[in-house]
Amino acid sequence: MAGVQRFEELIAWQKARVLAKEIYTLSRVGDFARDFGLSGQIQRAAVSIMSNIAEGFERHSNADFHRFLVMAKASCAELRSQLYVAHDIGYIDQTEFDRLLAQAEEVARTIGGLRASLNRRSA
Repeated sequence: MAGVQRFEELIAWQKARVLAKEIYTLSRVGDFARDFGLSGQIQRAAVSIMSNIAEGFERHSNADFHRFLVMAKASCAELRSQLYVAHDIGYIDQTEFDRLLAQAEEVARTIGGLRASLNRRSA
């Protein structure tokens, strides 16, 4: 991407990093921490979002970057789905669910905007 030298400069990656930290903090307490399956899966999904953004950027190919952004956005959807499970079984309350879901949706929109920007550059 023109002007951006490092993946750490990407707003999408920065927001995904914050989301990953929030998910780790949330999933390391109470009953959630003892549910190794769900806590591990939601942590992996959160890390996958930021990792795919970084990996795609470092490939130095718009096509590869776009493909990895698709995967990052899919991991974001996976994380949102897991938040529903965590809420439904009582690991997180409605307020926490709403806050994290909105945060995950914002990350997904930002990734979508980055994809659209890549598409415009490629056209």
